[in-house]
Amino acid sequence: MALALGVATQGATASTANVADAGVAGAAASLAPAAAPVSMRWEILRNELSAQGGRTKARLSVTPLRGQSLPAQGWSLYFNCMDGLLTGPLPGNLLLEQVVGGSLFRVRPTAGFKGLPAGRTLNIDYDYPNLVIKMARAPVGPYLVFDAAPEVAYAINDYQQRLPTRPEQLQRPRDQHALVTTQDIYRRNAGADVLPAGALPPVFPTPLQLKTGSGTVRLVRAPQVISGPGLQNETAFARALFARYLPHGDTSRAPVPLRLRINAIDGQTSPEAYELTISGEAGINITGNSAAGVARGLQSLHDLLPLPSASPSDGAQLALPELEITDAPRFAYRGFQLDVARNFQPKEVVLKTLDLMAAYKLNKLHFHLTDDEGWRLEIAGLPELTSIGAVRGHYTKEGQRLPPTYGSGPRTDDPHGSGYYTRADYIEILRYAAARHIEVIPEIEMPGHARAAVKAMEARYHRMRAAGEQGAAQYLLNDFDDRSVYRSPQEYTDHVINPGLESSYAFIEQVVAQVVTLHREAGAPLKTMHVGGDELPHGAWEKSPLSRALMEREKLAGTADLWDYFYNRVDGILRKHGMFASGWEELGARRSEKEGGQQLPNPRFTQRGFSLYVWNNTPGNEDFAYRLANAGYDIVLAPVTNMYLDMAANPNPEEPGVNWGAYVELDSVYDFKPLGASLTDAGRRRIRGIEATLFSETIRDASRLDYLMMPRLLAVAERAWAADPAWALEPDPARAAALHRAAWSGFVNTLGQRVLPRLDLERGDVRYRIAPPGMVVEGGKVLVNHALPGLTLRYTTDGSAPTARSKPVTGPIGTKGVIRAAAFDRTGRAGLVARIVNR
Repeated sequence: MALALGVATQGATASTANVADAGVAGAAASLAPAAAPVSMRWEILRNELSAQGGRTKARLSVTPLRGQSLPAQGWSLYFNCMDGLLTGPLPGNLLLEQVVGGSLFRVRPTAGFKGLPAGRTLNIDYDYPNLVIKMARAPVGPYLVFDAAPEVAYAINDYQQRLPTRPEQLQRPRDQHALVTTQDIYRRNAGADVLPAGALPPVFPTPLQLKTGSGTVRLVRAPQVISGPGLQNETAFARALFARYLPHGDTSRAPVPLRLRINAIDGQTSPEAYELTISGEAGINITGNSAAGVARGLQSLHDLLPLPSASPSDGAQLALPELEITDAPRFAYRGFQLDVARNFQPKEVVLKTLDLMAAYKLNKLHFHLTDDEGWRLEIAGLPELTSIGAVRGHYTKEGQRLPPTYGSGPRTDDPHGSGYYTRADYIEILRYAAARHIEVIPEIEMPGHARAAVKAMEARYHRMRAAGEQGAAQYLLNDFDDRSVYRSPQEYTDHVINPGLESSYAFIEQVVAQVVTLHREAGAPLKTMHVGGDELPHGAWEKSPLSRALMEREKLAGTADLWDYFYNRVDGILRKHGMFASGWEELGARRSEKEGGQQLPNPRFTQRGFSLYVWNNTPGNEDFAYRLANAGYDIVLAPVTNMYLDMAANPNPEEPGVNWGAYVELDSVYDFKPLGASLTDAGRRRIRGIEATLFSETIRDASRLDYLMMPRLLAVAERAWAADPAWALEPDPARAAALHRAAWSGFVNTLGQRVLPRLDLERGDVRYRIAPPGMVVEGGKVLVNHALPGLTLRYTTDGSAPTARSKPVTGPIGTKGVIRAAAFDRTGRAGLVARIVNR
C-alpha cells in the first residue's frame, strides 16, 4: 500500500523559543503528524575534477519502512542544500527543482515513474555544480509531502549522511583541499614545545606589564572586599570569585583586604586599563581607569587562582603570587559576531556567550539579528516581523511563513528555524552584557539579506488590504512591478529592500526608533547600529519602475549612485538618533569597472564617521581594509581567512564547518597580524580593532556553536588584547621564527594546562573542539602529541575508540597493529579520534 495520508494532525507544541502567535495559528499544516515511514541515506558517489574545478555526483537513497510503498505519482521529497544544485530531469523519471529562492529543493516523480514497492530502495542521483568538500553541503531537513494533502508534511527522521571514505569520493585539488593526515597533524603540533606549569604566563590574555615578586599571599578565608562608588557589579563578582575556593574559613584571623577603586592609571588612556597588585603588606588591590578596567583586573585575578577542586574542605587555603600588573588592551574594539538569524539561538545561549566573552576580556557583541532566513527581535508596531519573519516551516500559501532553511525542516516549532527575542528578552540580554562591560551592537541587515523583512511587510500589506485597513503600504519594502533579474550568493531572487519606495525609509525609521528605545530602557544607550550593506547582488533595482523614477528625479547615473542615496538616507536616520553608522565593507566601497571590477574606497562617505567591518582579504583584496582606512574610514578587521569561526578547521570530511573562504585552524587566528605594511600613520589610527565572526548556517545545537567558537575565540582574545608580539616585529626571519615558537608554545600550553581545564571545572558546559592527536611511527614505535599540551591523551590497541578508561599515553607506544588515540578534557569528554598502523 502507499504511504498513509489520513493520520490526524497534531496541534502546535510548546517551544523554548518564542514562536509568534500568527505563525502558529494554522501551523498544523507544517507540524508533522508523524515521522515519514521511510529511511533516507546520502553519500557522495564521486568527485570529478576538471580544469574549471570539477563537480560532484551524489546519491539520495530512500527506502519505505514497515511495509509501506511510494506511489507512482503525487509526492514530493523536500530538503535544504547550501550553495545550489544542478536542477532538472534526473535518471529514473524524476525531476529536481528549486522550490523558492534559497536552499529549498524538491524531487518529484514525472511520467514514467513506476512507484517504489515496499522493501525496495529508490536511488536518486544528482549533481552539484562544483566540488563538495565539506559535509555542510549535504541535504538536511528532509520531509515528504503528498499532493492529496499538501498542507501535511512528514519529517524524515531516519536520515544519515555517510562520510566519504573511498578514493573516488575524496578526489580533490591537492593544493587547496588535501586531506590532513595524522602525520600532518603531528608535524604541525611539533611547532610548539611542552612547557612545565611554572613556565606558563600567569595571566591570559598576555598583560602589558607584569612584575613578579618573591613571595606569596596566603588566604585562609575569603578576602574582605573594599570598594569605591560605581562598582556594585564588580564587588559582587569579587565576593563570588572566592566562594568556590574558600567557602568556610578561619574567622579568628583577619581577612586579606581586596580593594577595588576607580582612579587614573599612569600612562594609560583606555577606560579598560587597570593595575593589579598583590603583596603581603597591602593585600590585593585593583585600580581601573573605569569600572570596566576594574572588571578586567578581576578577570586577571581569577586567572591567578588555582584550578578548583570538586569539593573544597573547611580547612582550604590558597596562595597567590606577589606581583604587579599594569595592563590595557591593544585595541578598543575586541568583538565577536553571533548570528542568530540563520539558525536561532535561545536567550540562555546568548548569556553563556557573554560570560565567555567577559572571561577573556572581549567587549563587543555584534548581534546579527536579521537576515534572509529570519527576523529575531520583536518590534513594536510591526508584529509581522516575528509572526511571519521569525517562523520557518512548510507552507502551501505565500505569506504564511518563511520556508524551511538550513535543515529546520517542515515544523514551525523547530527551535532553531523559528524563534525570536521578546522586548523583555532583549532588554535582559542588554543588561547582562552591560554588567560585564560588553557593548551590544545590533545588526539590521539591509538592503540585501532582507528577505525575512521584505516578506513580512508584504504579508502585512496584503492582510491590511484584504481587511480594508488604512496604511497597508506604509512599511512596504518591495516594488511589485520590479522585474530586476538577480541572484544572491544564497540563491535568493526576491530579498532586497527597494530604495525607490519612501515606505522603505519609514520602515527603517520605525525599526531604528524601537531598537533605540529598547537600549534606552535597558540603560545601555546605542552609540551605533550595524546596517549591513553586504552582498547586494548584481542586477538588483535595475528594472524597478520606482527605483528608476527616483534615479531620474535625483539625477542618479546608475544603481551605484542609488546605493549612495539609500545609505545617505539611512545615515540621516541614525544621526537623528545620535548614532554613527556601522556596516560591512561594501558600505564604503565602490566597484570600479576601469580597474577590472576591483573594489575601491567610496569617497562619498569618508567624512561621515562610518565604521566598516572588513571581511574580504581573499586573493586580490588582501590590503582592502588598509586602503579603506587610509581613505578615512574607521575599520574593524574581520578577515575571513583568520577570523571567520564558521570556517572548518581543515578539509577533512569529519571536521564541521564551511570552507567557502578558508580553513581556519587555531594558529590561523593566532598568527594574524592586524596592522598591514601599507597603512599610513593616519590609517593605523583608523583601525579600531578586530572581530571574530560566526555565521550559523551549520549550527543546529549549542554544542556545535561551542565547537566552532572555542578554543579559536581564545586566540582572538589574545590577538585583540595583547600588545604586538615580538615575533611580528622582528625583521630577521630566523629570529622571528624562534620568537614565534616561544610565544606559541606559551599560548597553547596556557590553554591546555590552565584556561580550558578551568573552563571544564568551573562551567563544564562548553563543548569546545578537542582536536585529534597527531601520530607518527618512528623506530617501530608510535609517537603521539596534541595541539594543546596538558589535555590527557589515551589510546587503544584493539581498534576500538578510546574512552576515559583507556590507557594514558605516557611515552612512545611499542604495540604493533592499529593504534587509536584521542584527547580528553577534565570532564572525561573525548575529542576526535586519530588512527595509525604500527607494522
